Amino acid sequence: MSFKSANEFREVMDRVFDLMSTDPDMGPKLRDARTPQRFEFPDLDLVCNVTYADEVSDGQNLRWVWSDSVDWDPEVEMKMDSEVANRYFQGKENVAMAIARRRIKTSGNVKKALTLVPITKPVYAQYRAMLEDEYPHLVA
Repeated sequence: MSFKSANEFREVMDRVFDLMSTDPDMGPKLRDARTPQRFEFPDLDLVCNVTYADEVSDGQNLRWVWSDSVDWDPEVEMKMDSEVANRYFQGKENVAMAIARRRIKTSGNVKKALTLVPITKPVYAQYRAMLEDEYPHLVA
């Protein structure tokens, strides 16, 4: 259930962010929540900053950059290993429990970030289907 490389992780996560961003239900809700986030994946030495799109373009409601060089400040920071992220997007990792057990370390407005969890639940089935079709080694 491990990613083969940091590049594979980025490829898969880019697709997950795209799924959420372009989904006609999730995308607008995530944009309207206006909650910039910073995700750190220390096992792969990667950082991704995600925020809302100021204007919807090409169906994208979110913007994300694999760098800390961004023109916005995150309201929430989350630090987790790639396997925790993979389990989360399959609906196999409860965020509140992962925070309590320190599998996810957080700072900033965590309460606001937790309000996004129900919005993103529809991505679980989409993500799992993508893994089953294209990345079976990642299915939890």
